[in-house]
Amino acid sequence: MNLYAKLAKRAAEGRPVRVGLIGAGKFGSMYLAQIPRTPGVHLVGIADLSPTNARANLARVGWEAQRTQAVSLDEAVRLGNTHVGDDWQALVRHPAIDVIVECTGHPIAAVDHCLEAFAQHKHVVNVTVEADAFCGPLLARRAEEHGVVYSLAFGDQPALICDLVDWARTCGFPVVAAGRGHKWLPHFSRSTPKTVWGYYGLTPEQAERGGLNPKMFNSFLDGSKPSIECTAVSNATGLAVPSDGLLYPPASVEDIPFVTRPRAEGGVLEHKGMVEVISSLEADGRTIPYDIRMGVWVTVEGETDYIRNCFEEYNAHTDPSGRYFTLYKRWHLIGLEVGVSVASVAVRGEPTGVATAWNADVVATAKRDLQPGEMLDGEGGYTVWGKLLPAHKSAAMGGLPLGLAHDVKVVRPVRQGQSLSWDDVAMDTTSQAYKTRRSMEAMFAPAQRKAA
Repeated sequence: MNLYAKLAKRAAEGRPVRVGLIGAGKFGSMYLAQIPRTPGVHLVGIADLSPTNARANLARVGWEAQRTQAVSLDEAVRLGNTHVGDDWQALVRHPAIDVIVECTGHPIAAVDHCLEAFAQHKHVVNVTVEADAFCGPLLARRAEEHGVVYSLAFGDQPALICDLVDWARTCGFPVVAAGRGHKWLPHFSRSTPKTVWGYYGLTPEQAERGGLNPKMFNSFLDGSKPSIECTAVSNATGLAVPSDGLLYPPASVEDIPFVTRPRAEGGVLEHKGMVEVISSLEADGRTIPYDIRMGVWVTVEGETDYIRNCFEEYNAHTDPSGRYFTLYKRWHLIGLEVGVSVASVAVRGEPTGVATAWNADVVATAKRDLQPGEMLDGEGGYTVWGKLLPAHKSAAMGGLPLGLAHDVKVVRPVRQGQSLSWDDVAMDTTSQAYKTRRSMEAMFAPAQRKAA
C-alpha cells in the first residue's frame, strides 16, 4: 500500500505521471479537485466538447486561472501547466501522456477513445463503466496486446467491490457474495427523467442548483446503473449473476450477512459466489436504518471451526450460524478517489479491476410498450432500462446491450418488461462500438448452459 510514496518519489525526481482527461463533467471535476493535492501527477491536458464548460468546472473546483492559460500541449508539458481544448485525438496521441482517464459517460465515444489510446500505447482508466459493461473483456484484451493497462476507476463502486473481493481472496476467504447498495423499489424500473427527483429524494430546485442531469440520475434510480456496475464486477471477478436479474433484497448493514447466504441456508442467493445489490428500502417503502445505499460490501465464509471461532473472538458481526461475515465500506467518493487508479496503472502496472471474461451482460428492457418507428433513448431515458442477465442468456437471445441502445429505431413491437434483441431494432452496424461488441461476442462466447 505504497502508492503515495511512489508518487512522492516521482515528484522528487521530476518524473510526474502525465495524465490526459477526456470529459470534464461532474465525475471529471471531482478528479480535477484532487489533482493539485496529489504529488507526482501532472494533468497535461483536458479534452471536452465544451472547453468553456471545462474551464468553468476548473474554476469551480479551485484551480488557479494561470494554470490553464492558453498553451499548447507541448507548452503544457514543458511549463507544467494544463492545456484545455476539444481535440481528444491530439490529447491521446501526444507522446508525453502516460495515462488517459476516459470520463465522458458516453459509452459509444468511450470505446473510440479507449481503442485509440491503446494504439498510442497509453494506459486507460475508464470511468465510463457503461462501455466496459458491453465490451470490457475485449477492451482489456486490446490493451494487453498493446502492452498497456486498462482499468476500472477507483472511487466508482465496481472497482471498490473488486478491491474487497481481492482482499477476501488474498486472505484465503471464499467469496459468497459481493455488491453495492441502492435505493430500490420495483416500480423504479419504469422511472423517467420527469419522475426521477421525487423517487431519488431531491427537489427539482436542489437538482437545478447542483446542475444535476436528470437522465443520468435516472439511470442510477431505474436499475440500469446497478446492473451495469454488477456486470463489470462479474466480468472482472468471475462472480456469477442472478439468472433473471438483480433481486435487491432489503437489508441494513447488520443484516447483509443474513440475506447474502444461499437460499438453502435462509438467504436469497441461488448459490455461493454471486453479485447482488442490497436495497435501502423495505418492500413497503420504509427507509431502513443504517443502510448501505452509497456503499459496497463483500460477504465471506469461515470454512473451519477455527476461523468461525476467530470471528466470534474478535466480535465480527456474522449471520446466526457464525459462518458468514460481511466487510463493507458505507460510502464511496466517486471521482475524488480516481487518483488511486491513475497511480496504480502508472507506477505499478496494475489495474484496479479489469474484465477477464464475459460472464454477465446488461440487456435493454422496455419501460413501456414500444412501437415500430420509435427511437430508443438509452440509459436513464424514457424507453428502456438495463436488466442484468448471465452472458449465456443474453447471447442465446441476441440481447441488445443497453450501451448501444442510444438513438436506435425500433422495428417491431416490444412489450413492457420485454428485453430487446438485435432483431427488434435497426442498428448502425458501422460504428466501432458495434463492431467491438460483436467481436467481443465472438471471442468470448459463453457456454450455453443452464444457470446454477
